[in-house]
Amino acid sequence: MLRAVVVGLGPIGNLHARYYGANPQCELAGVCDLVRERADAAAERYGVPAFYDVEDMLRALRPDLCGICTGGHEYGSDHYAPTMQAIEAGCHVLGEKPISNDIAQAKEMVEAARAKGVCYGINLNHRFTPLARKAKEWVEAGRLGHLLFMNMAMWIKNPRETSPWFQIKALHPHTIDIMRYFCGDISAVQCFATKAPGRAIWSTAHFNMEFANGVVGGLTGSYDIERGHPMERCEVAGTGGRFVLDDLFMELTWYPAGSMEKTVISNTPFGDITEKTFDDTFRNRIGRFIEQVAAGCSPESIDGSGADGLAAQRVLAAAIESVETRSVVTVERD
Repeated sequence: MLRAVVVGLGPIGNLHARYYGANPQCELAGVCDLVRERADAAAERYGVPAFYDVEDMLRALRPDLCGICTGGHEYGSDHYAPTMQAIEAGCHVLGEKPISNDIAQAKEMVEAARAKGVCYGINLNHRFTPLARKAKEWVEAGRLGHLLFMNMAMWIKNPRETSPWFQIKALHPHTIDIMRYFCGDISAVQCFATKAPGRAIWSTAHFNMEFANGVVGGLTGSYDIERGHPMERCEVAGTGGRFVLDDLFMELTWYPAGSMEKTVISNTPFGDITEKTFDDTFRNRIGRFIEQVAAGCSPESIDGSGADGLAAQRVLAAAIESVETRSVVTVERD
């Protein structure tokens, strides 16, 4: 039985704590937050001790897993310190996205986990759905033939304006990860951004992508549109056909080349549970991380790894440079 702790007890941290505690291979051992009221409330809710300092908790409980659910500027600035503390303590770490909007810090976290030999994952939960896995199987089996293009879109109303690049940095770790999940590394990006009426930030953006394998693609994202269904759309096409995946967990449609017939798979079961809400993707992602750690998975084999999170942030950094310079920017790679 693996023992897990969670750092950062906002709404997302509470989701993590709930699903660690509900997993049959894991038990929740403790919670930590700098805000004592949050830590105390979570401790009472889950029946575990509360801590207000990460190192105190790691020293007292010696957990196997540590969920880093801190937030900060652009949702990612507070991940670095507790992640490094947990890695140094020998914990496997599942962090929230973005891994960090500071590329140097993101690289340091990935390298520290690699040197320590611990598993490091990021909550890129959009890829952890039955329908996304089914579509991935189609790609890997060659059902799409030679891959040609990919289009991605995601929109959700978010009035926050913490930085000019908030929409690009905070929304798109997920979309970039899905694009990489299906079509591999992104080698170059060109990005255009606009501001909706009354907005001070670049609240809507469109990215043109070139993948290392020759696939071309586009991504549109916005913090200006009220959430509805679908709020996320993914299309991948090749010489053998194409698929469209709505909301990553709602509906998958296969369009074979040269045929008017199509196959539609709607909200497929996950085990004996049908995915009904976005929260289910957290259960799936956390469950997969626990499963891999419990099985002794090698750190480099982790689904949705820290390296994947870093790769997504490098694409976003290139996109921001593209907006600033009005140019095509090559994406940094190791």
